[in-house]
Amino acid sequence: MAPTTGRGPAPYPVIEPMLASVGPLPAPHEEAAWAFEAKWDGARCIVNTAGDGTIRLVTRAGNDATTTYPELAPLGEQLRGRIAVLDGEVVVLDPRGRPDFGLLQRRMGVANPRRTARLAMEHPVHLVLFDLMFLEGSLLGAPYFERRTALAGLGLRGPNWSVPGFVEGHGQQAWEASLQGGLEGVVAKRLTSLYLPGVRSPDWRKTKHLETLDVVIGGWLEGHGTLAGLPGSVLAGVAEPSGLRYVGSVGSGLSDRERRELAQYLGVIPLDRSPFVNPVDASDAHWAEPRLVAEIAFSGWTAAGRLRHPIWHRLRPDLTHLG
Repeated sequence: MAPTTGRGPAPYPVIEPMLASVGPLPAPHEEAAWAFEAKWDGARCIVNTAGDGTIRLVTRAGNDATTTYPELAPLGEQLRGRIAVLDGEVVVLDPRGRPDFGLLQRRMGVANPRRTARLAMEHPVHLVLFDLMFLEGSLLGAPYFERRTALAGLGLRGPNWSVPGFVEGHGQQAWEASLQGGLEGVVAKRLTSLYLPGVRSPDWRKTKHLETLDVVIGGWLEGHGTLAGLPGSVLAGVAEPSGLRYVGSVGSGLSDRERRELAQYLGVIPLDRSPFVNPVDASDAHWAEPRLVAEIAFSGWTAAGRLRHPIWHRLRPDLTHLG
């Protein structure tokens, strides 16, 4: 569906975010062909403006988040007179200036104006801008370094948004800096890479300090004692062409608050059968529609294809598995 403004069709196109593949940093002899950016622990956000002083924020899932983050509205004035589409990440910074996804979760999906205004004061977001895909015309076919030069030329600076720089040709330097800064990792982007909407491209490569994985929750096992009636662990799967493959249960790292939240979420999407294509060695499992996505940390894979030492990291409300 074409975007619209209050005065009719919007003059900018709908552009889905380009995605990075998971992989190691480029080898030292290849570094000269790559740029290295910080990987921010937040939620992807596409910024659209018709040049009239307003902006429209769209999440990776395609939802309108404009009213969710009112403190970003003044960015529209800096873009006045320019029809543009930009790519970025919304984060909430902790007192040390480090992204805190837990704080961001309190902001996500809230639309009530009174509540968003209060949350904007308590936990203001910061928009990290790192790409420009449209500026009075398409930049999708322009190489990364040209798009970044155009983005820098816009001079976008504000209390709640910025355009961080990147390191060209020095991956290890970027890796150490992200580690010291408490960031999630590094995203390497080939200097000549084009912007491919909705595509997970090998020309963008993300490397995290922790080995993490996004898994789909297909059920849960009830806890014991004080955890009776609550998920003691969740049953995790990985989406493959053949369907959802069960890879193990995850209970370590779950807080009591998260268990109560999961019980509420999973309680409204029960399923009368297993959503996994392979057997699950749990006769007392409670099945659920495979909609919720979670990020977990783990140390590797067992010979049977199960997660080794999985630890719950967080629920990913910005991602939804649709089967």
